[in-house]
Parts: sequence; structure tokens; C-alpha cells
Amino acid sequence: MSDRRSDPQDEDQMEFFTQQLMLLQEKAMLHASVREEKKLLVENAKLKKDIDDLKNNLQETQKRKAVKLHQERVLTASIASKSALLGDTGPSARHTGGRPDTGSSRPEGRRRRERRGVDAAHLKTSESVLMREQKPDVSRLDLRVARILDVRKHPDSESLYVQEVELGEPAPRTVVSGLTNHVPPEQLVGCLVVLLCNVRPVKVRGVQSQARLLCAVNQESMEPLTPPTSAQPGDRITFQYYPGEPEKELNPKQRIWERLLPDLCTDAKGVATYKGVAFEVRGKGLCRAPNISNGGIK
Repeated sequence: MSDRRSDPQDEDQMEFFTQQLMLLQEKAMLHASVREEKKLLVENAKLKKDIDDLKNNLQETQKRKAVKLHQERVLTASIASKSALLGDTGPSARHTGGRPDTGSSRPEGRRRRERRGVDAAHLKTSESVLMREQKPDVSRLDLRVARILDVRKHPDSESLYVQEVELGEPAPRTVVSGLTNHVPPEQLVGCLVVLLCNVRPVKVRGVQSQARLLCAVNQESMEPLTPPTSAQPGDRITFQYYPGEPEKELNPKQRIWERLLPDLCTDAKGVATYKGVAFEVRGKGLCRAPNISNGGIK
């Protein structure tokens, strides 16, 4: 019987191949782990973005809901306070034992009409209270400095000018104003003026007006407000204590301009003001009416 012994060289090769196989297996597992980690990172980033978007949507919804809730509370409180002042006008105050009070000297039809009148007055008062709570301020207006480039008479009106004005925009705007009886056209050309720029364009006697030229007025005369001499077309007119941003376009149904008009005037020095706060081109000076003090603005 022959004695068979293993070749040491073969055993070394087997051990080497075994180690290489184990290394390859570990490397494969590591690569799979890295791929899985990258995949998880991408998914986590997507989940984080989705969460941030949901949070932003939730915050916007909560803000809108809070504003609506505040408005409803103001209106409810106003109605309640007015109801308390008016007293009980319901049917229980006019009936006894479930039967009409026949001893009253007023016919039933007249009482119903009076009740309807009280309800209408009540609703109108409540709406007025809510409107006062939501009254806008002058920061809603987009007031800017402009330069008049050209003035001509309106083709269909003797009392109107048609002006082309520069606002620092790509093209001039057309503005219709009622200055023909107050200022000669040659005095307007080249002048700096104040424009309300976020009104909706309207046709005035067939000519579209794209802004409103602000003027000081009294019983005798009317003249454009004059910005500081260092101002440039396009400069914004601001108001201390009213830092809000103007609306892109004023909604005619809200009548914001008309509601602000009573608080716009020139002071004793001719400075244009809103509730006593001056029209200001920041860093350059105030807007004035050269010849009209303690006047209105329109």
C-alpha cells in the first residue's frame, strides 16, 4: 500500500483561492451596501423636499384661515354689539301667549316694514364697521416720479390734456388729465410729476389713460404735485410709518383710491401728505404743491 500525501504547494494554492474568494465576496457586499446607501440618500432628499413643501402649504393655509377667522369674528362682534343696542325686535316681543298683540295701534304690515328697515340698517352698520377695520393705507398705492415728454389737447375734449410720460420703463405711458384750464402745455413739458401707476388702464373719451397724475386742488386752481428736483423718473414715493408694498393693480371694486382720498392733502407749507406724513422720495426730498397750501389732492 502506497502512502499518499498532500502536496504542500496545492494546499497553499487552495488557501490563496479561498482568501481571494472571501475578499471578492466582501467587496461585492460592500459595493451593494454603497449602492443601497446612495439610493437611500436620494430617497431621503426627496422625502425631505416633500415634507418642506407640505409644511409651506400648511403654513399658507393656516395664514389664510386665520385672516378669514379674524374677519368673521370682527363682523360677528359688530353684529352682536349692534343687536344689543337695538334691543329685542323679535316676534316674542310682539306676541303674548302665542297670539298677536291686537291692542297695538300699528298694523302688522307696517310693523313688518319697520322690522325690515331695522334689519337693513343693522346690516349696513355692521358692514361699515368691518370696512373700517379693513381700511387700507397709502402703502397700497404705487406712487412714482415721472417726467412729462409731450402734451397735446384731447381730440374730443377741450378740458383734457393727453400727456406722454417717462417712468424709467421701456416705453412711455399715456396719461389723460384735466389741466387745460389751469396750466399751459408749455409749462408742463419736461416737468417732474407724481403718478399713481397701479390703477387699471381706462379709456377717457376714447383715449386710454395708463396712470393717474396727482394734483393739488383748492377752490380756485389745480396744479401737479412737484417731486424734489434731484428725483429721477421711476423713483418710488414712500411714507414714513407705512412700509408696506404696493399692490400690482388696484381692484376698482375695492375703491381703495377713493377711500384714501379724504386723508390726502397739502399742509400749510404745501407739502403733500397722507394723515400728516409727507410724500417722500427717499434720500432726495419731499413732494410739494408750489402754489397750493392746505389744499386737497386728487
